[in-house]
Amino acid sequence: MPRPGTPTFDQLQVLLAVVEAGSFAAAARRLNRATSAVTYAIDNLETHLGLALFDRVATRRPSLTPAGRAVLTEAQAVAQGVDLLRARVQGLLEGLEPEVSLAVDVMLPTARLVDALQAFQAAFPSVPLRLHVEALGAVAQLVLDGTAMVGISGPLTVTPGLERTRIGGVRLVPVAAPSHPLAAHRGHLAGAAREHIQLVLTDRSPLTQGADFGVLARRTWRLADLGSKHALLLAGTGWGSMPEPLVLDDIAAGRLVQLDLPDWQDGQYLFYAIHRIDTPPGPATRWLVERFARQA
Repeated sequence: MPRPGTPTFDQLQVLLAVVEAGSFAAAARRLNRATSAVTYAIDNLETHLGLALFDRVATRRPSLTPAGRAVLTEAQAVAQGVDLLRARVQGLLEGLEPEVSLAVDVMLPTARLVDALQAFQAAFPSVPLRLHVEALGAVAQLVLDGTAMVGISGPLTVTPGLERTRIGGVRLVPVAAPSHPLAAHRGHLAGAAREHIQLVLTDRSPLTQGADFGVLARRTWRLADLGSKHALLLAGTGWGSMPEPLVLDDIAAGRLVQLDLPDWQDGQYLFYAIHRIDTPPGPATRWLVERFARQA
């Protein structure tokens, strides 16, 4: 048996047209070709592959063989890949970025992130996206070193080289497990929170090293991961502040208690879209930033 050859993209297009149109004649009309040219292309494709793709004997209309159905699946994947390639090339010609890299603060509510990225996918289906999730100054660090084109950062002092635009915020609430001493009774004395371990999100970058945000306790556990902080709060290991949307279900279910602390100042964790001044964002990145801004 001869070894199968490599089908051309034109042959695969003809195969797809025959299947979608339902006949060789209808495919010819769709492709603006003679029916004999369509038949010739399919014959050559079957010869190249060494397989019969259509059963032309048992039915009046061309019916795919089992091998034909398998080849059809691959042909559809190839066609989709070519369409994506064409869209990406057209986007590049129009000035779209070849890729968008985004760094977001771990405090950003998941609903906001999902909304923005789903809308981005619909608006720019040909542009790949790379996502980084970090805490505090680590977001700005990724933007400064060029790993990310744009960042959605939390509170940050003015940093040379970065342009920033405010895009809303999230409320931080102090919480603890019901078994924690601070949650055991109401009407705490001022300063009570200072006597218990506070779980504090820390920074993996030097930009905010040594800076504390909302720290009241004398003893702290420093954590670089918000998920670990959440788990330790649920376990009653300490108390700490969390983004309100992340713990609303826990509070409603009684897994966590929102603490009434006289020393706690109602904390609004502000978000800023940031980018390097010397590398302004392209059209797809600007669109994504504007989506985050509209959410606010």
